[in-house]
Amino acid sequence: MSSGGVGGGSLGAGLPYHKFVSFALEETRLRTTLTPHPSQEKFKSIKPNDDNTVFNALSFSAPKIRLLRSLTIEKKNSYQVLDFAAFSEPEYDLPIFCANVFTTHAQSIVVLDLNPLYDTTVHKDYKDKYYRSIMPLVHKYNELLPWGGKITSESLKFFSPIVIWTIFESTEHNHHVLHSAFVDYYKVWLELMDQAIKENNKATIARNQEEQHKYLTWRAEKDPGYPLLKKLIGESRAEDLVMEFLFEGVNTLGTKSFLDYFPEYARDDGSVNKKRSMMGKSFETRPWDANGEFIGDAEAQ
Repeated sequence: MSSGGVGGGSLGAGLPYHKFVSFALEETRLRTTLTPHPSQEKFKSIKPNDDNTVFNALSFSAPKIRLLRSLTIEKKNSYQVLDFAAFSEPEYDLPIFCANVFTTHAQSIVVLDLNPLYDTTVHKDYKDKYYRSIMPLVHKYNELLPWGGKITSESLKFFSPIVIWTIFESTEHNHHVLHSAFVDYYKVWLELMDQAIKENNKATIARNQEEQHKYLTWRAEKDPGYPLLKKLIGESRAEDLVMEFLFEGVNTLGTKSFLDYFPEYARDDGSVNKKRSMMGKSFETRPWDANGEFIGDAEAQ
């Protein structure tokens, strides 16, 4: 989930985010059969402490999709949140569809991406397999949704060369551009899903599962929206929502801990350093060139 400041007054003109979710579900159902995920029953009726805030949580699975889930939050005259993601079964090494938006009356903070299962700066074959042919996507939106400013390399390893990371004024035009980008990116993800061939090699499947678990472990620990969730539904329910809904699988796909994957975050007492951006170079501009080659080492601040 993405977070940002909360402003008073009415929201900027734009599409309510449940329309993004409705589009994605309708488009998915044209290609596969969605079945309610077990997590949906537990979280679909979650009620915030604030009567002016509405939660809507949905989750599904399908033959190639381990988890497709969405969370929308709307606080009247204040903010809207979209947190939408799709994870493939470990028999496939598909990128993870990710759409995180936080909108106030003044601005929207957006991350839209096909998050790579394998780090594209290390695994060039994976980058070529999934991103080489879809680079025109980012070219289409590069100027409409410009790079949002400084971001650290610790977050960058979970982004792809086509990531949209942007902050824009909450206007009707900008929100329609965002909707267009969401539609384009999700259709591409569905195309990749359609084309995906089931892996039979047990070692490869296990590696895919571990990479997805590593991603979930990072996201669950680093979720910037957790403080907002804790405020809205309390600490215990917020932790359940993060671990059993938003990043479901973190407790079942593997047994490694955050520090097993990321030992550089260990404090002397064995706890996790909670600083969100504690290490790594930072990037003021897009650190990939037009062909998706990483040029961040030259661009880093």
